[in-house]
Order: sequence, then structure tokens, then C-alpha cells
Amino acid sequence: MNFKSLCVIGLGYIGLPTASVFAGNGLHVTGMDVNPNIIKGLKAGKLHIFEPGLKTRVLDVLNRGNLEISQTVQPADAFIIAVPTPFYDDKRADMSYVISAAESIIPHLKPGNLVILESTSPPRTTVDIVAPILEKTGMKAGEDFLLAYSPERVLPGSILRELVDNPRVIGGVNRVSSEAGRDLYRLFVKGDIILTDATTAEMVKLMENTSRDINIAIANEFSRLAEKFNVDIWEAIGIANLHPRVEILRPGVGVGGHCISVDPWFLVEAAPDIAKLIKTARQVNDGQPFFVAELVDTACGGLQGKTIALLGLSFKPNVDDLRESPAVKLALQLHERGVAVVAYEPFKTNHGIAGIEQAQTLDAALKDADMILLAVAHDQFKNLDPQELREKTRAEVIFDAVLAWDKTAWEQAGFRFYGLARKY
Repeated sequence: MNFKSLCVIGLGYIGLPTASVFAGNGLHVTGMDVNPNIIKGLKAGKLHIFEPGLKTRVLDVLNRGNLEISQTVQPADAFIIAVPTPFYDDKRADMSYVISAAESIIPHLKPGNLVILESTSPPRTTVDIVAPILEKTGMKAGEDFLLAYSPERVLPGSILRELVDNPRVIGGVNRVSSEAGRDLYRLFVKGDIILTDATTAEMVKLMENTSRDINIAIANEFSRLAEKFNVDIWEAIGIANLHPRVEILRPGVGVGGHCISVDPWFLVEAAPDIAKLIKTARQVNDGQPFFVAELVDTACGGLQGKTIALLGLSFKPNVDDLRESPAVKLALQLHERGVAVVAYEPFKTNHGIAGIEQAQTLDAALKDADMILLAVAHDQFKNLDPQELREKTRAEVIFDAVLAWDKTAWEQAGFRFYGLARKY
């Protein structure tokens, strides 16, 4: 199929890069979002998210007129739904954004159009939720219009590269829908394009993130066992990984982001009688910030009335994404224990977390601290000089939760050094 126009619904961490890449490869793209602040900012050339290279790419296609920004869906040859799929407090998937997006396409859907759902979703969302909504037009999915599911499989911090280079999975409600999706993404995808059915594609996405979540859970559980047995977990993992068939991942503060910490719950919801290991892994990783808070309490000799400079709030290093971040959960847990938490997140200094003071500079975070807690291994934190920090803070205690700092160097600078199940 030949496509000339595209409407991308949802301009978040996936939708905006996707819209900009398509716009840079020959399509006229309308980027749509219901948030008026996002629309206003983009029209003024201001991005609401940070991703290396994205601002340059977006401004280029905006200036060339290849990308237009709108608060309403516009007619197009193809539509991509890239809206959030969060979950409720009881861990059930909140599909309201997907439902609303599908309904917004109805007035513009014409015979021959292609609709692709990219939002990570529980199995059978495409066939059981999206298809019936679009078929309210009187047209049949796979016959009058084409419908497929194609999950994003990119890493924040490398999105623009991985959109192009990574393999792309496209699952249609029938073969012709899958092939139409292949024709669309082939405009920029250099990696392999694998065709399957919609529910398999949904399952593949969930399996990928759930597998990683389970592997991180065992690493985090090993860190708790190492703490109990007075073992340095990092030394133990290094030795265990010398085995040719073993690859234990790194423990840490927990698991965050909008994928790995969310997607497994979709499988638990869909089949709670089967997904028992998946549920347990989620509970282990969700509990890791509380475990780290206990270690910090011990290192501090009690938390009540203390001030902690917490370095990093994002869910992973060198990004501004705080969604489901375990560092945020750790900050809130410390606050509940009577700590004055002064957090410094260099990629997003004004997020606004109730009960947590956010410093605008590192020096401001350090000023009155009793402890410095490294929660996210941003490069600029990893490269800090302990001797220089010694002159900027009254803090006597260092806690490195992510194996980013050299224990000996910080102790030589006069700090008491602690870490996650760490002896060396």
C-alpha cells in the first residue's frame, strides 16, 4: 500500500518520536494530543519530554511543514494509537485512553484506511476492544478497513535509533492488515519486520518485558539474601556470571518505567490462576524500595528528623522519565519515615512530588544533608569527585544503591560509606 498521510494519536515518549520519524520519511503527519499544554508547547517549538536528538528532529519536520500539531484527530490514510495504558490501584489495566483514541477515529475512518494500535495492551485488546469500536462505523475490520497491533520496542535514551534499527512486530486482524502495516513501517524501519496475528503481537510485547522483570526480581531477591548472609552481592554476581550459562542482572532500588513495571500486571489480570510466578516477581520488585529504605535507616542510625539529599528520581539513568520510578517510591517511603528528602533530578527539576523538596542544583540538595543517597546512576553523578563534595556538605554518610561509586575513594574523603548488600 502507498501512504501519503498519517495521524498519530498521543504525543508522549513514543508518539512524538514516531510522528517525527514518519514525517522525516515522506509522510504528511498530524500529531494529535488532548493535552493543551503539549499542543501549545510544540507549536512554540518547546518539547515536553527529553530524548537525545528528538528536539532537533521535531523542529526540523515542523519547520518543513511535514509535521502538524493538533488537539483533534484529522483525516489520514493511516492512524496510529500511541496513548498511555496505565493501571488502577488494584493493578487492573486502565484502557480508557485507548478506548477514547479509537472512538476519536470513527468520524474520520474511511474504506481502505489502516489503524494501528501501538499502546502496550492486554492480550486481545485489538480484536475485543479496538475492532468493535471502529466497526461502529458499519465497516468490517480486515475487510473495509485494516487493523493491526505493532508494539514499540525501544529503550528511552536510544529511541530514535532503535525505532529505525530494531525488529518490528506487526500483528494484523488478518494477513492483509499485517502486510499493510509492514508497508507503512517499511518507510523507515531498517530492521526485520515480522508479521503475525494481533494477539500474538500483544503477547510478544508482554513476554519481553515480563521476562526481564522476572530476571530483575531474582537479582533483587539475591541482594536481600546477600544482606542477610553478610555477602557482597556485586562480588557474588560477578563470580556467578563467570558460568557460561548464567547471566544474573543487577539489583537496585526497584523496577520502573511505563513498560517493565506495568506490562506484567496485564498478564496477571488476564490469567491470575496461571501467572503466579509473574505476580510474585512484580511483588518482589515493587517491594525493593521499601527494602532499600530499611538499609538507609540502619546506615543513618535512625531516620526521624534527618535530611537526605537523594540524587536521581527518574526510572533509569540519563532520562527524564519518572513514570513508576522506584527512586520516587523510595523518596516517598523515606518521607513517610520522618525524613526531610531533598531530591535533585537534573533532567526534570520541577516535577512536583508531594512531600518531596526538589532542588534546582546539586549544591542546593547537599547544603543541609545528613546523608547523600544515590538512587539513579546518571553519568554526572557517577563522575562526582568525593573530595570536592566533602567541601560542599556537612553530610557524613554516603549510601550508593546502584554500584556507581568507589567505596575506598569516598571513605578516604572522610565519609562513612554504605551500599546495597555491599562490603567492598
